[in-house]
Parts: sequence; structure tokens; C-alpha cells
Amino acid sequence: MDGNTAVFLALIAPAWEQRKLGDELEFLRNNTLSRAELSESEGTAFDIHYGDVLIKYGSVLNLEKAKVPRIMDSAIADRQTCDRLQDGDVIIADTAEDSAVGKCTELCNSKGKMVFSGLHTMPLRPMGEYASGYLGHYLNSSAFHSQLLPLMQGIKVISISRSAMADTTMTVPSVDEQRQIGAFFDRLDSLITLHQRKYCGVASWMLGVALVRLGSESDGAFGEMKHVLR
Repeated sequence: MDGNTAVFLALIAPAWEQRKLGDELEFLRNNTLSRAELSESEGTAFDIHYGDVLIKYGSVLNLEKAKVPRIMDSAIADRQTCDRLQDGDVIIADTAEDSAVGKCTELCNSKGKMVFSGLHTMPLRPMGEYASGYLGHYLNSSAFHSQLLPLMQGIKVISISRSAMADTTMTVPSVDEQRQIGAFFDRLDSLITLHQRKYCGVASWMLGVALVRLGSESDGAFGEMKHVLR
């Protein structure tokens, strides 16, 4: 491909638009559930906790595969504000003890199940069409997260406000490109998980072999420990 062709392709390629997050995503209102709703949903409704968003969940939360806890205690849930969620909603952790504030997960495969987000989450819903997986990966990217760092407030516990989040800028490609980007990162996440499992399996096997060998040597590490214990 010569230089002129490259320039031509760049000119005809659809531009990635810069938009305000608040113009693209709607902040849900955090409605408190009634006792009747809690009683009906107890044990069946899924509960997305901000701590799990920060630590356990990836950029996309597949409800069919992930081990998401359920609302079990109506007395506790009744004191929290909750939002009903659906596929495509993004759940952002707005509080943390470090700069992990702003980590998010995008919900998929809820298939009509009752899903709620609660305390210290900032649930958002796209107002336009977005391909599954794009928002979760993009809003967790360093390119977007770098905007949040100057907006974080607090010393020990750090948080970010909805108004500050709404004023950040998003990069929005075409829906087709969003779909390709989401599929790419889903595949990448799967490969990383697969290799982590292989590594853990090999490491566990090596540890087992080492322990057996140490245990069989009277002057080895286990022998030393047995002598001390006596």
C-alpha cells in the first residue's frame, strides 16, 4: 500500500467521535425497593456489590457464568438504594480506598433475571445503540481512566461524583467497530484466563512434587521442621 492509498483510506474511514459521557449514558436513580419487592426477590435477585466490581468482576459480567451473590437478607437490602439492571447497563464503583475508583463492569446475559446494584455503585444505561462489550472495556481503559484521576476526592476513602463523571469525554466509534473491539477484548480475556489456569495447574503440580520430595528426605526441610517441633 503506497502513501496516497493510506491517506485516502484514512480520509474515507468513519471518524471516532468525542462525546460527553453524560450525553450518552443515563444515570439511574437509585430507587429504594419496597418491602414487598424485597420479599418477592429475596434469594432470587442477583446483587452486584461495588467491592466485587473493584476486585472480582471483569469488564463484562456474564450473569450465566459469574458467581454473583443474591439478595438474601431483606433487612439489610431494605436500608440500601437499589437499581434494577438490564443487559448493556454499566455498573461503576464510585468509591474505593485507592485509585481503582471508576472501575466498571458491563452486564450481559441477564435474560430477564432480577439484577440489582446497591451501595457505592454508579449504574448507567446507554441512551443510544452500543455493541455488547464495548462500554465495559472502553470505560476500564487507561485512556478513559486517566480523565478520572484528577476528579477523585478524599484521602483514605476516595470517591468520584456523578457530575464529574458526566463531564468526562468518551470516544465513540461506529457500532460495527464497537462490536469488533468488544469481540477482540473478550477473546483476549479468555486467552488470559486460560493461560492463568494452565500456569496455576503447573505451579500446583511443581509444588506437590517439591513437598513430596522434601517430605521423603529425613535431612530435608520437613525433617528440620519435625526436629524443631519435637
